Amino acid sequence: MPAQQKNRIFAAISYLWILVLIPVLYKRDNEFIMHHARQGLVVLIASFFSSIIGWIPFLGYYLSMIMGLGLAILAILGIINALDGKQWEMPILGKYAKKIKF
Repeated sequence: MPAQQKNRIFAAISYLWILVLIPVLYKRDNEFIMHHARQGLVVLIASFFSSIIGWIPFLGYYLSMIMGLGLAILAILGIINALDGKQWEMPILGKYAKKIKF
């Protein structure tokens, strides 16, 4: 498998919840992978906050569901763009990902 294709796969793995740790720990030397790993990490953190919001009676449940759906859509778009080799910046959360330093 060519190196560029492996890089795309590692970048896509970054959006699969806790699997973001694989690229973060083993592929720090590749900026393309780290770009997607930062965004995947932000999606992971946001999903934890979404779960916490879900504990709020009644309204929290629905907010958590809406946030979860939005985060799932962002993760899917991230995977698609990573596999296409694009350094895509996700809306809303992308600016927070840029602030993460590994």
